[in-house]
This record gives sequence, C-alpha cells and structure tokens, in this order.
Amino acid sequence: MLKVALVGNIASGKSTVEKALQTSGYVVLDTDKVCHELLTCDEVSKEFSTFDVFENGIISREKLGKLVFANVELKKRLEDILYPMVRLRIAEFFEQYNAESLVFVAIPLLFEAGMVDLFDKIVFVYCDDDIRLKRLTARNNYTEEYAKIRMGAQQSQDEKIKKSDYVIYNNSTIEALDRCVDSVVNELLNL
Repeated sequence: MLKVALVGNIASGKSTVEKALQTSGYVVLDTDKVCHELLTCDEVSKEFSTFDVFENGIISREKLGKLVFANVELKKRLEDILYPMVRLRIAEFFEQYNAESLVFVAIPLLFEAGMVDLFDKIVFVYCDDDIRLKRLTARNNYTEEYAKIRMGAQQSQDEKIKKSDYVIYNNSTIEALDRCVDSVVNELLNL
C-alpha cells in the first residue's frame, strides 16, 4: 500500500482534489473532518473550559478558531491535544484499508504537525495567494484581515513545495485541475 499525504494550505482547493480522488474510487481520510469531530472530546472541553468558546454547552469551532489563531500559546495547547489523536486515526485508517494499493490522507498541516514519517509520498495542492485570499473572504465570510491571519498561520506554500514529491496547480479551471490530478495519480500508480 502506498500512503500518500494530500497537503494544501487553506483555500488551495485540497477539498476539490479530495472529491476528484474519491470520484475515481480512491479512499481519502480528511483530517480536517477528524479534527472537527475531536473538538467535542473531553480533553478539549476541559482545556478551554474557562474561555468563551462554547455555544449551548458545545465548543464553537468559529469561536475556538478566533481564540487560538489570535494566541500562539493557546493554539499550541490545542494542537498538543489534537495531533496525537489525529496520528492514531491515520494509523487506524491505514489498517482498515491495508488491502488498497493507493490511499490518500488529506492533511493540510502535515509539516506543522510533524507527521511526514507516516507517508510514502507527499502531494501538495498549490494556489496563488491572491486567489486563496478571495476564496477565503467569499467562502468563509472572513474579513480580509482575518483571512490573512489564517493564511499566515501555516508554513508558506513555497516551503511546502520544496518538501513535497508532487505539486498539483490549482490556479485555472476545474478541468485543468482534474487533468493535473489524473497525471499525478498515474505517476503514483507507476512507482
């Protein structure tokens, strides 16, 4: 089984690539969804119990996001809780699909989380920063200032490209993106 990390900074089009892979019959674990599920765990609730991040007794992703992206120490505390659990979920995913020849894990913070060791190959989804900024403000209703904070919280795309085995460029049409995805998948299948 070839274990492939699918990496992309916020609003790069990683989710669109995930969907294309799934449509082609590949299994993809989305670690963003895993993290969203884990936000309801007792450890996170206890760690952030004294902060205004709850709505109706449940952690609000929006409130928690605004809190941790404005405070490096709190962001680190959240990551220290979530990353070991995400690592475990990835291991379980690999075990569950060990009969597959090629599996993907969409993990935007692969490098930041220090999980490169779990993968055989790394595919990075790249999109120009100005396009990403427009997507974030439109899609998430972020102010431009907050969108830039979220974008700045991740390692630069240039750094991630250097650490990746393949790059999928997403600055054009969905058809061009699909062709790029198909090309990278074919290369992975022929390793």
